[in-house]
Amino acid sequence: MWQIYGEKVTCGTKGGLVSGKKQSIPTGHDVKSVSNNEWREVSRGHSKPMIANIGEGLNFRRYKLMNVTESRFKNRQLHMEDYLQRVSAEQKEYAEVFDYSKITEKSGVITDYWTNNLLDLILRKENLNGAYKQVKRNKGKGGIDGMQVDELLPFLRENQETLIQEIREGKYKPNPVRRVEIPKETKGEFRKLGVPTVVDRVIQQAIAQELSPIFEEQFSENSFGFRPKRGAHDALRQCQKNVNDGYVYVVDMDLEKFFDTVCQSKLIEVLSRTIKDGRVISLIHKYLNAGVIANEKFERTEVGMPQGGPLSPLLSNIMLNEMDKELERRGHRFVRYADDCMIFCKSRKSAERTLKNIIPFIEGKLFLKVNRKKTEVAHISKVKYLGYTFYRYKGKCRFRVHQKAVVKMRNKIRELTDRNKGISNAERERKYQGYVRGWVEYFRLADMKGLLKTMDEWARRRIRAVYWKQWKKIKTKYRMLKALGMEHWKAKELACSRKGYWRMAKVLNQIFSKKIIAKLGYTSMLDYYLVVCEN
Repeated sequence: MWQIYGEKVTCGTKGGLVSGKKQSIPTGHDVKSVSNNEWREVSRGHSKPMIANIGEGLNFRRYKLMNVTESRFKNRQLHMEDYLQRVSAEQKEYAEVFDYSKITEKSGVITDYWTNNLLDLILRKENLNGAYKQVKRNKGKGGIDGMQVDELLPFLRENQETLIQEIREGKYKPNPVRRVEIPKETKGEFRKLGVPTVVDRVIQQAIAQELSPIFEEQFSENSFGFRPKRGAHDALRQCQKNVNDGYVYVVDMDLEKFFDTVCQSKLIEVLSRTIKDGRVISLIHKYLNAGVIANEKFERTEVGMPQGGPLSPLLSNIMLNEMDKELERRGHRFVRYADDCMIFCKSRKSAERTLKNIIPFIEGKLFLKVNRKKTEVAHISKVKYLGYTFYRYKGKCRFRVHQKAVVKMRNKIRELTDRNKGISNAERERKYQGYVRGWVEYFRLADMKGLLKTMDEWARRRIRAVYWKQWKKIKTKYRMLKALGMEHWKAKELACSRKGYWRMAKVLNQIFSKKIIAKLGYTSMLDYYLVVCEN
């Protein structure tokens, strides 16, 4: 506890006060106790007289103020001459270190200006503007305050100076995130997302923009998730290379509820090795501890980090980079995309031994939990990774779309082509085209000509059923069939048919052709796949 005695600032113990002077002021005087936050405020406004009173003839800028514990330093004077205080997180004697000044003057200590003054870089106008533009591009729903992305700009114009000042002074308090649960592929399981407010989203994005280039230099070449100019396809090609080199057995690693179980103190420790600006560390810690609003109730978040903010992917990579470095130190071949990691070995025994040896590090050093039910040792042909599965053809590793991904795609197309869904044809065509093209782009590494041909035929039949139902009346059906080029007698016969929508969709196969459906805006998956593969 920092204490103020008149004009003098001293560090107090139970038995007495230790000051920069070689004499102690006994307790029992009219001494005001202040917290560390209050000390920061006081020191900002009265830095010169305080330093003069404390240092008294010493070059105080070379030293750091510190708390002194009762047990080791009771009634003992603090000698500062020719002594440079080394701050260690593992030394229990030093409860806290305050001074943020650069220790470069006559000290011989090399400091990194980039990370020492990181908050100033984060709060630069250019960086904040870039963060706002990125949040606006990403869109998304608002947080607990109800503010949407479209309302963000007027708010920032009016309150930006106050907001920046609060962040600089350490007074800014992030809002709790809004809990959103989305279903996983496994039935009955949900992924818990935390949606920050749009203002917090901008600040997190600004932090991420400055931290990303700093930590990119430290990240492993075998890490591919949430990194610039790297993606799932790069991870898969690396897997393919490892398999072609003979590493056909893998440890398919699954971390149980990674985002919900991250040890915050461990993460802060890892961050502090690189980031020397304590204000940024404090701000990140506030975001981790902001809490969650779930079912209109506040929940504390002393463990884990919210999944859904712009900062979370970067923090996850920073945390898991510790595992990457350990695997590299041990000489393993591996591929990691976010928290999905595969370690490649040449034999099953080697893979089993690797799994047994890496678990103590993950659980004992990183304080993460390995899901033993989902973590397995298997041949590469039995593994699902990023929606793909692997097979060997003529001695080379190739890709297929995993069956679960196919089922998921069928369900999505079934939803988009639902005859009972009350959306316009234009909206349906737009959503269908967007989904199909995105799906094909992601799975373009896989061999799937036969699969896409079958899916196209099924999807076109569903589209015909949608239009047949929309035509409703006999005269409308007759008119539309004639417009498609059907003869009078045949159009009349089909228009009066009492067959169901699904059966009629098959009957219309020839007249309501693939070419016409393509003109309506429904992209053929196979045709688009062939175009993508050629390019």
